[in-house]
Amino acid sequence: MIPFITDRIRSFKPAFQGILFILRYEKNTWIHLFVTLVVTAFSILLKINSIEWLFIITAVFIVWFAEILNTAIEKTVDLITLEKNPQAKIIKDLSASFVLLSALYAVISGLVIFIPKIINLI
Repeated sequence: MIPFITDRIRSFKPAFQGILFILRYEKNTWIHLFVTLVVTAFSILLKINSIEWLFIITAVFIVWFAEILNTAIEKTVDLITLEKNPQAKIIKDLSASFVLLSALYAVISGLVIFIPKIINLI
């Protein structure tokens, strides 16, 4: 039973290495981490309900997923070619737009949830 458990634990190592990579080499992830912490603090302080938590958590994770996927796509394109290539640029731009749209969704979700609660405090 122990080898089964240790094998399962070891299987998470590449995932954690990916998270460490993105935190170490992608500057925007530090912005995402800061915003994640601020949004979590606001959510706790404003006592959002469970449905609101689901929207906040979903929005936060979508942004993180988008950033990780964007980085993976950019690194893959760089692996294929480092030369200026219009097709490579389109791929990278499309990938970056995924991050932008996911961040926009997160901002809108946060505003819809937090603004009424902040107004009620005033």
